[in-house]
Amino acid sequence: MKTVTLTLTNSPELYIEGQNITPDNFAGRKAAEITALDVWEGKQKSPLGKYFTVEGDGAATAEETKIVLRGDCTRVKRIGQQMTAGEIVIEGNADMYIGGWMKGGKIHVKGDVDSFCGIGMEGGELIVDGNAKSHLGSSPRGEWRGMQGGLIRVAGSVANDTATFINGGTIVIGGDADIHVSTHGEGGTVIIKGNAKGRVGGQMVKGDIYVYGTIENPLPGFSMVGEVEQEVDGETATFVHYIGDLGERHPVSKGKTVYANLYTRT
Repeated sequence: MKTVTLTLTNSPELYIEGQNITPDNFAGRKAAEITALDVWEGKQKSPLGKYFTVEGDGAATAEETKIVLRGDCTRVKRIGQQMTAGEIVIEGNADMYIGGWMKGGKIHVKGDVDSFCGIGMEGGELIVDGNAKSHLGSSPRGEWRGMQGGLIRVAGSVANDTATFINGGTIVIGGDADIHVSTHGEGGTVIIKGNAKGRVGGQMVKGDIYVYGTIENPLPGFSMVGEVEQEVDGETATFVHYIGDLGERHPVSKGKTVYANLYTRT
């Protein structure tokens, strides 16, 4: 694997739209060609080299290309957007839409991310060592398909509206989650190892949610089934099992109604 290192040397006044920062776009390009790729700051189009120094050439394929970003990327959006392969390491914080519509490969953020990260994700891995803000793994605004595949793992806590319209994939949250988790969910798995503020699984018809801590304001649309032992994220534990959201129309498969599952750790 060949590594391209981007070091932020000129911080933007506004925000950089960095959707060209992907292994797909860097593959097959020399450092000088990567430096010339377009980025946008507001309505101003500039070459990537206006903001970053570029060291190293892309590999022949995206799968063989690794990108390392150094410096404060809190004003750099859309890193890894729609990437299909390869690896990106962000050695600090990053802004919004990181890994949006991602199809493959791996992004590792060694800090915090802002909102809308992993939206519409179809595959690959998005690993965040810090916290994430709102709409993690959700659908874009006005769209009814959220995360469809892949893995998002956040070591810290997340803000509101995680996994809205989730259809597939897995989100693992090491800390707490704010309100609205898996709203309108139609599949996928969300694991919360801390506490949840409330409104967990509202209008959800399919999929699984695991909460290791407490739910401050549980919804009345979930009915307790009993206790079960489940293996979750590599460990086995006992959970109280609920089905719901009973106020919604649910699909029928092989003559049986399909419900969403909510598990709280005993």
